[in-house]
Amino acid sequence: MVAERDYTDREMMAIAAARQIRNGEIVFCGTGISMLAAMAAKKISAPESTIFFETGAIDSRLDEVPLAVADSRVMYHTALNGGLADAFATMQNRFTGEQVVGILGAAQIDPFGNLNSTVIGDYARPKIRFSGSGGACDVASFVNRTIIFMQHEKRKFVNQLDYFTSPGWIDGPGGRRRLGLPGGGPAAVITNLGIMGFGETDRRMYLMAFYPGVSPEEIQQNTGFALDLSRARPCPPPTPEELETLRRHCDPQRLILG
Repeated sequence: MVAERDYTDREMMAIAAARQIRNGEIVFCGTGISMLAAMAAKKISAPESTIFFETGAIDSRLDEVPLAVADSRVMYHTALNGGLADAFATMQNRFTGEQVVGILGAAQIDPFGNLNSTVIGDYARPKIRFSGSGGACDVASFVNRTIIFMQHEKRKFVNQLDYFTSPGWIDGPGGRRRLGLPGGGPAAVITNLGIMGFGETDRRMYLMAFYPGVSPEEIQQNTGFALDLSRARPCPPPTPEELETLRRHCDPQRLILG
């Protein structure tokens, strides 16, 4: 193991998310750390995973980390350069849909993994207005499971969203089925403090793992609702091999790692 804190929060988050991606999965990701996590997974533990983007680039080689999904580097040595329709058809295809994992971010998340990326405050007179759903609602509705990136703060982990942008487990068991949503729902929330999961029976968020130097109590103090801490376990820090791959082979220019 590397010496304690011989890595940044962003590196820990990227590696924690990469470990969640299974070999053979089809990974839908956006810009930033989600793209870095997908690249790291493919280079470290999931070499047979396929990365695709909403701009229609499928199975890019990704020799360099792109700055955005519209960056021409996402189209380098792809299996297919299509369009938005191709990307969303991949999510909903009956042959590939069960293998798709989506990586999302948001401004707020509630105990059941529902997301707000639209406004803070009243919709008509918001304190802050964001870019909105984009493709996030479609991803959260249709893919087999989602991995969500969040900064861990009370104002972001809220009991009730200011605006419901993208579905998680709705209100618990049966919520997605009742609304006719075919996807599998959120699987993990990756933050700068730890990893949250969702209960198999109640579909409510719980603390799955906490990072080195962070306590479960600290995570609860930064969460705006009660978390089940009883299943929490320590999360191993990045290994030297994981950091080497992330730093030298995924983002050597530190465009995303900073």
